[in-house]
Amino acid sequence: MKINFKDIHIGNLIYTRVEENGTDMKKICGFMKCSEDDIKRMYKSNHIQTDVLLRWCKLLEYDFFRFFSQHLILYAPPGNTNYNKESTTALPQFRKNLYTVEVIRFILESIESGEKTKLQIVTEYKIPKSTLHRWITKYKDEI
Repeated sequence: MKINFKDIHIGNLIYTRVEENGTDMKKICGFMKCSEDDIKRMYKSNHIQTDVLLRWCKLLEYDFFRFFSQHLILYAPPGNTNYNKESTTALPQFRKNLYTVEVIRFILESIESGEKTKLQIVTEYKIPKSTLHRWITKYKDEI
């Protein structure tokens, strides 16, 4: 299954996981504390509240939040941050992007299919050329 990290339909992804696991609807309704109709509406929804999504993650033993993290890595990468500068936030500061194998495959498949060029990937996703070339060498047999 090729995932579109730009346009995430979380309901479809949840439904796919439910089908893969063969999770019983009664178990889902009991765990989620809602009706079967509510569950079916969630499957059709492209957005879900975070507390509800967290319950799905626990029930299905799958990190659905990762799709959104990958979206941020690809479509809203952090700017060139000066890490020596004192932080003005109480929130943790993350120093670098961590690309998952799924994101790497997504990028390499975009190049392989001709959807994007290497230059477009470097420019659009702000991935260093050396990193992209390393991925191409390392994962060339997997595409």
